Amino acid sequence: MNAANLVLGPARLYVAPFGATEPLDSAVTPNGPSNPPSAPWTDVGGTDGGVTFEVDNTYQDLQVDQLTMMVGSRLTAMKMTVTAKLSEMTLANLNTALNSIGTTGGGTGYSTLDIPVGSSSTQPTYAALMIDGWAPTLSTSAPALRRIIVRKVLSQVKATLAYDKKTQQSLDCTFTAYFVSSSISPVHIVDQTA
Repeated sequence: MNAANLVLGPARLYVAPFGATEPLDSAVTPNGPSNPPSAPWTDVGGTDGGVTFEVDNTYQDLQVDQLTMMVGSRLTAMKMTVTAKLSEMTLANLNTALNSIGTTGGGTGYSTLDIPVGSSSTQPTYAALMIDGWAPTLSTSAPALRRIIVRKVLSQVKATLAYDKKTQQSLDCTFTAYFVSSSISPVHIVDQTA
């Protein structure tokens, strides 16, 4: 057992429009998760309960009459999600949770977000997510960064702005990943190794 391969700690979550320029893999630096990517990537700020990236594969077993044991399996479905409870209740985060359907504005001393009602068949606005978390410790015993880029997502959220004296507000988001193209993977993961 190698304790250096154990990983624990919070991550930072960034959002950008779908198709945004991604940082180079070499930008995974010794500074760890405190080294933010440049614009148009935006830090969503504090989260409550962590940030989770999950891959859920479904396999269909293959069988023949002549054997009691399955002879193989085929991958028939793949679902990838990122879940996070966004704690910073900014209008920008609310709009992110709503897949950027809102129109932002404002003036001196105020900001606005209008949520329109359109056709039920409107094309959604996809986003990209970047998770900067921890990777296994380097051979030098220094901390290492793991960057997960999920290139095309939509949020599934029930946004509730509840006001009472004991409950902290948050936006419970589940971002589902979608197919990008036959030449672009939907998810790219890079670990710092030096």
